[in-house]
Amino acid sequence: MEYVSTRGGVGAVDFEGALFSGYAPDGGLFMPQHIPSLDRDTLRRWSHLSYRELVKELCSLFITADLVPRNTLDDLIDRAFSRFRHKDVILLCRLKDGLNVLELWHGVTYAFKDLALSCTGQFLQYFLEKKQKHVIILVGTSGDTGSSAIESVRGQKNMDIFVLLPKGFCTQTQELQMTTVIEDNVHVFAARGNSDEIDEPIKELFADVDFARKYNLMSLNSVNWSRIMVQIAHYFYAYFQCTPSLDTTPLPVVEIVVPTGGGGNITAGCIAQKMGLPIQLVAVVNSNDIIHRAVQHGDFSLSESVKATLASAMDIQEPYNMERILWLLSGSDSRLMKTLMERFSEVKSLKLPEDLHRKLSATLCSCSASDEDIVRAMQRCWEENCYLLCPHSAVAAHYHYSQPDGTPRCCLAPASPAKFQEAVLRAGLVPQLPPEITALTAMETRSTLLEKGQDWAQVLREQIKAAAQQWEAQGSQQAPLGQ
Repeated sequence: MEYVSTRGGVGAVDFEGALFSGYAPDGGLFMPQHIPSLDRDTLRRWSHLSYRELVKELCSLFITADLVPRNTLDDLIDRAFSRFRHKDVILLCRLKDGLNVLELWHGVTYAFKDLALSCTGQFLQYFLEKKQKHVIILVGTSGDTGSSAIESVRGQKNMDIFVLLPKGFCTQTQELQMTTVIEDNVHVFAARGNSDEIDEPIKELFADVDFARKYNLMSLNSVNWSRIMVQIAHYFYAYFQCTPSLDTTPLPVVEIVVPTGGGGNITAGCIAQKMGLPIQLVAVVNSNDIIHRAVQHGDFSLSESVKATLASAMDIQEPYNMERILWLLSGSDSRLMKTLMERFSEVKSLKLPEDLHRKLSATLCSCSASDEDIVRAMQRCWEENCYLLCPHSAVAAHYHYSQPDGTPRCCLAPASPAKFQEAVLRAGLVPQLPPEITALTAMETRSTLLEKGQDWAQVLREQIKAAAQQWEAQGSQQAPLGQ
């Protein structure tokens, strides 16, 4: 199994090479050269597996045994899920009116990103221990990625993590989950900008190939293939839990509704679909609706500005994982992707080619939910079930409530409502706070403020150099990884 850039400008790499990369050197994103296809017998056999076992089976298809022996891979995944609060790792709640909610948030930070990042952290540690090397992890976060990434690597001597968060655009809980981690290898920056603006200095540093290579820069955003890979398991688990039967021909289709921001989770769904899983995908966005416009009209262009919404982790205008989806649908046409993405980078506006738009519309349905829609879905779910939804899960519930009954459907719930107290209060409901979240307000915090007008990329360069010098002072040597 080898991985290639969506833009075709670099040679193929193995899983280790993709893991230790952010963007590919040509600006593209790594994808498997070939997507495995699963037959009916495999699906029937997998239908009896736990979520944990599904993750192991799927990862073994994308990570060759010569890189990570199967027994070792299983151990790493078991270790990754050892801190999850639910024995089954994730949980399906069957509610009234056919609302099936798949809770993906039983990890340390109460967000679905704990699932993939806990595994990715273990994979990183495995390779770093073998080679005794050091990496700099660079992450931009619109809410949950930063804290999940921090938890996956905190305290590790061979990794330093630099996290940029958009000051004022995260909830208090999300920000505190990052700024209260006082570890030598954790560096948090609160930038006065939105989630798209904080991505710019990160892209600049990765584009400086010499700098990125010298300091072993890598990303844990859903730019990183490992994140996408683990998330494929959500879709298989959801399908097996919600399908009425595996004995009919053809197999029944299950609709899976995905709250969508940067597009990493829906990309994993597209890959599951490509592997042969009979699912219909629905991407539900908030008022930042570029993916919805792309699906409906082929209009992949920025709005005038990012709109602040109750579903704040989805307040994203540039969903970079759309490049992976379009590459997949184009038949791996890297030349087309290079042309389209370079044009988008220049003018921030793109009309998808007619054939590509037709394939996108056939692969994805889409819907946009306003703050009012989110509030109404939260209220209805509480009134009917005494069940609290986070505002991101509520965009999926909004879609469900707008559809006629009868279709087998699963709504992915990416975060606990405990992380979004303001939204719960806005809906006239009462937050239910676990003690781990209540304790955050009394803890010491540490972060560096990045003001508008500052050269954020230069600030990061200097801090990264300092972290690398500290590592070298401890007697270790730098060398490029993933080769």
